[in-house]
Amino acid sequence: MTSGEEKYWYVFATGKVEKGFESPAVDRAGPFDTYEEAADAPQLLKERSKAWAEEEAREDDWGAPAHDDGSGDADK
Repeated sequence: MTSGEEKYWYVFATGKVEKGFESPAVDRAGPFDTYEEAADAPQLLKERSKAWAEEEAREDDWGAPAHDDGSGDADK
């Protein structure tokens, strides 16, 4: 396994990619295997956040009765 010092990190405060532990942990996301992956971190995190929110919403609705959409058929 490769140590975090040999990985890439996206730094939120600067919007830059760093290799190794240059910035405080609270300011960075990672580790990523490549510079390119780290550079794409904001988009990746946004996509993951959206997926998690959608999954939570589905779980919150699990077992709930169907919503009535006014069509007279609440099961559709």
